Amino acid sequence: MKEITITITDTQDLGLQYVALNVQDWIENAATERARIANDEIIKIYTNRALDEGIQIPTTRELIVADAFDRGWVKAASVREAELEARLENEQTPQ
Repeated sequence: MKEITITITDTQDLGLQYVALNVQDWIENAATERARIANDEIIKIYTNRALDEGIQIPTTRELIVADAFDRGWVKAASVREAELEARLENEQTPQ
């Protein structure tokens, strides 16, 4: 389990109060729902690749997501961004 703390301005808080009955609950729901959607995408990627390669699929969503990262079949957005920047930099460097 990982605890994440954010700081918002008073104006942002008022904006969220306008749309949410409980700001904390709304923020937690937004984060957990986006994580669920991302995990669904990862599971789809993993399942398709595992079936194509004849690899046994783990028995839980948590194990699938962890194994997808361990195998390098999916990468964190920060890693993908760094790799893209490196590729672009290499393409722009004169040979």
